[in-house]
Amino acid sequence: MSSERVHIFGIRHHGPGSARSLERALEALQPDCLLIEGPPDAEEVLALAVHAEMEPPVALLVYVPDEPRRAAFYPFAGFSPEWRAIRYGLQQGVPTRFMDLPQWHQLAGEAENEGEPSEETSGKSGDEETAVVGGDAADNSPSAAEPIFRRDPLGLLAEAAGFSDGERWWDYLIESRRGNCTEVFTAVREAMTALRDDAPAMDDLRELRREAYMRKTLRAALKEGFERIAVVCGAWHAPALDPARLPPAAHDSSVLAGLKKVKTAAAWSPWTYDRLASGSGYGAGVVSPAWYELLWSDEQDVAVHWLTRVAQVMRSSDLDASPAHVIEAVRLAESLAAMRERPLPGLEELDEAALSVLCNGQQGPMALVRRRLIIGDRLGAIPAEAPMAPLQRDLLALQKRLRLPATSEIKKYDLDLRKPNDLARSCLLHRLNLLDVPWGDSDRGGRGGKGTFHEYWQVQWAPELAVKLIEASRYGNTIEAAATARVKQACDDAATLAELTELLAHALLAELPLAVKSLVAAIQRRASVASDVPQLMAALPALARTMRYGNVRQTDATLVGDVIRGVVERICIGLPSACHSLNDDAAGDLFTLTIEVGAALDILSDEGMLAAWYDSQRSITEQSGVHPLLRGRAVRTLHDAGRLEADQLHRVLALELSPAVARTAAAAWIEGFLRSSGLVLIHDLTLWNAVNAWVASLSGEAFTEVLPLLRRTFATFETAERRQMGERVKRGGPSTAAGGAVEPAASGFNYERAAQVLPLLAKLLGREAPP
Repeated sequence: MSSERVHIFGIRHHGPGSARSLERALEALQPDCLLIEGPPDAEEVLALAVHAEMEPPVALLVYVPDEPRRAAFYPFAGFSPEWRAIRYGLQQGVPTRFMDLPQWHQLAGEAENEGEPSEETSGKSGDEETAVVGGDAADNSPSAAEPIFRRDPLGLLAEAAGFSDGERWWDYLIESRRGNCTEVFTAVREAMTALRDDAPAMDDLRELRREAYMRKTLRAALKEGFERIAVVCGAWHAPALDPARLPPAAHDSSVLAGLKKVKTAAAWSPWTYDRLASGSGYGAGVVSPAWYELLWSDEQDVAVHWLTRVAQVMRSSDLDASPAHVIEAVRLAESLAAMRERPLPGLEELDEAALSVLCNGQQGPMALVRRRLIIGDRLGAIPAEAPMAPLQRDLLALQKRLRLPATSEIKKYDLDLRKPNDLARSCLLHRLNLLDVPWGDSDRGGRGGKGTFHEYWQVQWAPELAVKLIEASRYGNTIEAAATARVKQACDDAATLAELTELLAHALLAELPLAVKSLVAAIQRRASVASDVPQLMAALPALARTMRYGNVRQTDATLVGDVIRGVVERICIGLPSACHSLNDDAAGDLFTLTIEVGAALDILSDEGMLAAWYDSQRSITEQSGVHPLLRGRAVRTLHDAGRLEADQLHRVLALELSPAVARTAAAAWIEGFLRSSGLVLIHDLTLWNAVNAWVASLSGEAFTEVLPLLRRTFATFETAERRQMGERVKRGGPSTAAGGAVEPAASGFNYERAAQVLPLLAKLLGREAPP
């Protein structure tokens, strides 16, 4: 095979120095065929790379249409050598082809893969490509006994040159160089050849197949008669494609024999610098995409430009960063580079200078710089006519209409549901969550509140959401239709009534009337035959939220009213019996459900349902055999609702805390009555005195027995509440005057000093001063 016809350019994926040298080399060579390490599956969409609206970083997405989770990304930045080669070939009209092992073979072996889509280099960066720049622990887990040239093939060269690892050495030698030396590719190929000759034979079948397919593609191009074939591949693969070292074609055919095949599709997807960084776990990632972008821009005085950006980031966060700081930081970076015998400051020197001068040695501001500048927050864009699923097009149109752009930055929105546009935004985000496309998160959206007219969202677009959208396309061609179909499927699959009611709440938030109708019918059928009281109680809170948000969103939620009334009726009838003969764990579960049901009924504010609920609680207090924890909660419910007179409460307390009652049962009753309610105990003197008298009556042995239970109850009180109780006990407890009022001396309250404030307070309130 003629070596004069084949010109191999071994590059580092996403390297600006490699890209600059490659462009000059291609311009000098003027090839008549261009072979690039990449997926042949995507050649049909390759022409879009030169579209005016294509803005890197972008990625080629190759996936199995029937199972979109089986997918692979091939990211490109503006400074990626493969991206520059693709654009050169298309602009010059040169036949441009991908030559890596097609994903229709690679994905065929991943039928059982349930993980996230893999992130490829421009042609699957395996551990070899990663190893060219120092290896990556996210992709490899080499044993300590494994030869160093397999873990980090450039590590020895880097150590000899005074660098800490192969990544920094490669960056200094190749990527940060200011010249456009094309001879570097010859040197790289010779270095890789020497390393591979000393390395043990490769036993990775996937990598062997990849290189065999690359050689197969190269042979096909030579057979077509091309005279100047440019091959752009990862530096590690360069020796394997050298015409002087190629094995027989039969050898490669035997390696490729038996490969399975699946149907694949390809599309372009926006990408982010965050996912291009090595910190994201991407095997072929770079330390700082933003730094490489600056190097690619060919700006002079890159140190000045970079540190000026650092200062801008700090100022935007109200941190001090003056021009004098920038000047001093530049001087320090240049001095560090000179001490290390480097012609120009690199990212390591600039990072140290920024930390020392601009951040005053503090890691907090430096973390901000690293997050916002070193990685960068750029999100690419693809042309509107690029191939995409109908669901993706619908989302794109909705984002434009609702002025809700997809960005890689974290954005927070305070949506006022009384405004049509904000309401539509909320519905879109809820529908996407139902489709398992979590673009927005309302739980982390910011401050909360009791108002029902506001929702707080935190949104951030991630590249893998494109795959989730494609996967969701099987439910429908629009977001609304797909979400409706997804909810109906979940309705059919729901195992419990609580799951159905929770799903109904989400469907109502997403304004899916057809899905709501199906869910209501399913809930009615399930509730009409349900005899499990805890299951009915677990279902009620979601139904109450449904009614609440139905009113806020101007959605007719009254159709669930009959369901709620039926569920509440069944709960109130069956709860007293369900409270009998329970162990502590079962009673604790039912206690939690009781609190949730009470809160749900408070939301509904229906007098008829509340009356039935209170009757049910009174029945619990009057029956024997009920767990004392639940009986204590029932008394508390009636007490809070004003359904117990003072003398009735006193009799109940005296009965439940009498010496005749087992100490553990009395402690459980107190827990049920007082859990998370320290203020009740502080301000209700009747209750305080009753509890105090009961505790004082215990012997030392009995007190030791009930102390763990009492501590469990009092641990639910706020710190300030416990402090007030401690101060009251220290004073010996409150005494009561006539009528139950606390005497001034006992309360420690200074009425004379308080009286001095009253005239001013009355003036502020516009009231007549008290005598």
